[in-house]
Amino acid sequence: MYNSPNSGMSSISDGTSNGSDSKKLRVEDRVGDAPPSRVLHIRKLPNEVSETEVIALGLPFGKVTNILTLKGKNQAFLELSTEEAAITMVNYYSAVTPHVRNVPVFIQYSNHKELKTDNANQSTPSSGSSDGTLTSPSSPVLRIIIDNMFYPVTLDVLQQIFSKFGTVMKIITFTKNNQFQALLQYNDAGSAQQAKVALDGQNIYNACCTLRIDYSKLVNLNVKYNNDKSRDYTRPELPAGDGQPAVDPSMAAAFSKDSNSLLGALSPLSAAAAAAAAAGRVALSGHSGNSGVLLVSNLNEEMVTPQSLFTLFGVYGDVQRVKILYNKKDSALIQMADLNQAQLAMSHLNGQKMYSKIIRVTMSKHQTVQLPRDGLDDQGLTKDFTNSPLHRFKKPGSKNFQNIFPPSATLHLSNIPQDITEDDLRVLFTNSGGTVKAFKFFQDRKMALIQLSTVEEAIQCLIDLHNYNMGDNHHLRVSFSKSTI
Repeated sequence: MYNSPNSGMSSISDGTSNGSDSKKLRVEDRVGDAPPSRVLHIRKLPNEVSETEVIALGLPFGKVTNILTLKGKNQAFLELSTEEAAITMVNYYSAVTPHVRNVPVFIQYSNHKELKTDNANQSTPSSGSSDGTLTSPSSPVLRIIIDNMFYPVTLDVLQQIFSKFGTVMKIITFTKNNQFQALLQYNDAGSAQQAKVALDGQNIYNACCTLRIDYSKLVNLNVKYNNDKSRDYTRPELPAGDGQPAVDPSMAAAFSKDSNSLLGALSPLSAAAAAAAAAGRVALSGHSGNSGVLLVSNLNEEMVTPQSLFTLFGVYGDVQRVKILYNKKDSALIQMADLNQAQLAMSHLNGQKMYSKIIRVTMSKHQTVQLPRDGLDDQGLTKDFTNSPLHRFKKPGSKNFQNIFPPSATLHLSNIPQDITEDDLRVLFTNSGGTVKAFKFFQDRKMALIQLSTVEEAIQCLIDLHNYNMGDNHHLRVSFSKSTI
């Protein structure tokens, strides 16, 4: 499947000077040579790659249970919870080349059946063990400090984010040295390790509320009250305590029930942003009853169409139906595939400029968007996109889940025909009202980055040019990028 220029064996040293140690992690360079294993060997990673970026490759396919990065070698080992998940991941990436920071990387089965790493030093095998294996962390309790806390972070936000990695049993929040801190207990130490690896150093909201995570010396938390400062999810009958708002047990149950679906198969960063937006802006308990319908207002009624809303909101989820309101044409209802996608679209698009107007995006009280009755002409204001071939997320494990970014002035282009030049693309984007500041082809020239002068221009160009027919049935794919040129 993936051949490296140096076929044959590649050996990975563990960083010690002992020559025999370099044989501990020998890996075949071709996938076919190693039988399926839940441990995958990832090569050709960019310099200074973070563990989070490597984990993001595996998250859409299942639970990531361990990671070992070999920094000097630009390689990593990723362990998934099941062999089945690993096989799905390898099969998927054999058809779609995985990229980390826009660099193509190579994934194959490892000869190892499991990884054992040391929580104190994730990136090197142990020198104290004959086979490079070490013990897992002993504590299921994490100590969490939040830096740059410009927005409030609640206990429920933490529960949403950390539930992605295992069952959260208890949380205690407190302020110490003027910093918001929390102790969070999982039902096992492995989940705590996985959450620490994935989330340490991540921002909950864009550019603020940074998670700093360590293992606690405690192995069990004693929670006396269930309120907005502390929670024991295993004992909903606990009292609220003096002067503290009580937690409705049905609400607590809804939080624990909904948390995994809310975080979906997103990268940890987007997952955190989605969870925070959701917990902060809308009740997630069953009685909120929303199935994913958004109300968008302050639209430019001269310019907006159901198709333009479908394209823009489709960056964050699969839009099912769009209705521009007949009596209020600067407002529209948009039905997403589920509540998670609606939350994601709301958190990324509320306050953005579309056709020169700052749009407002909120959750609607409507359960669905009604189609006009048969034979009734509503001037094309309602459109059903349920069976659209343009949905980005309908394929389970789609790599699009890893590439959800806020609107940005830089756009990622893919599916570019071989005969299309940089000038062709510059002209195309200039004709859509963009001022092209920079352009860069990827190595294979099927993909590129294009930087426009403002986010508003990028939004406009994405609406106009996503799925644009470049000839020979090559439809251009356009997404927001986290990179700059």
